[in-house]
Amino acid sequence: MVELTLPKNSKITEGKTWKRPTGARHVTAFRVYRWSPDDDANPRMDTYFVDRDDCAPMILDALIWIKNKIDPTLTFRRSCREGVCGSCAMNIDGTNTLACTKGMDEIKGTIKVYPLPHMSVVKDLVPDMTNFYAQYASIEPWLKTKTPTPEKEWKQSHEDRQKIDGHYECILCACCTTSCPSYWWNSDRYLGPAALLQANRWLSDSRDEATGERLDNLEDPFRLYRCHTIMNCAKACPKGLNPAKSIAEIKKRMVERQV
Repeated sequence: MVELTLPKNSKITEGKTWKRPTGARHVTAFRVYRWSPDDDANPRMDTYFVDRDDCAPMILDALIWIKNKIDPTLTFRRSCREGVCGSCAMNIDGTNTLACTKGMDEIKGTIKVYPLPHMSVVKDLVPDMTNFYAQYASIEPWLKTKTPTPEKEWKQSHEDRQKIDGHYECILCACCTTSCPSYWWNSDRYLGPAALLQANRWLSDSRDEATGERLDNLEDPFRLYRCHTIMNCAKACPKGLNPAKSIAEIKKRMVERQV
């Protein structure tokens, strides 16, 4: 019989239920993951009640309302509130998405909010993105050229420019990467959907002159080939991108250069 050893403080317990706002007629219940490194307690699920008549419609608006009106200790990341920066990525109602673009009306009943899955948690809804950013940096996401730099700019045809559509729009929110089972079990070696999407962005850029070097960097049983086309990444992406397609294109390039 298999014996599993869970990490310390891995069992979620029942947390505090806060009072309903006095006089509120339109209320939505929130169950929010709470954990702090400052104590030795297990994570817990706290219950809050949001007065919808006093709050804007998005999940992020509700979290800000909770922090301002009920519990100032609630911790989460947020910045642009426009679906551009990716800071407020979290697991909402079982799906990785951006809190600023997910409406409360899109969810029936109690809204459950967790940090992005299978990442270490810094505090509450804040995941540790250190490894994620290191993997992104490892694909060297910048233009690499050997020819002399032009006086004004690197020119590109409209057709070549269109080849990076579906890549550059990535906001590095990590929704796709943390929804990938292959990444869950191999995050120390597999680059994951977001990093590989960006890798293909530079492989597809007609101005870049380091294709061979970039492919050599990805030629590894784990860095690239742990993708099994499960497609969770495409389903989770809040920008509507398809990392699985980009990964397939990289694999195709690997085969073509052997011919």
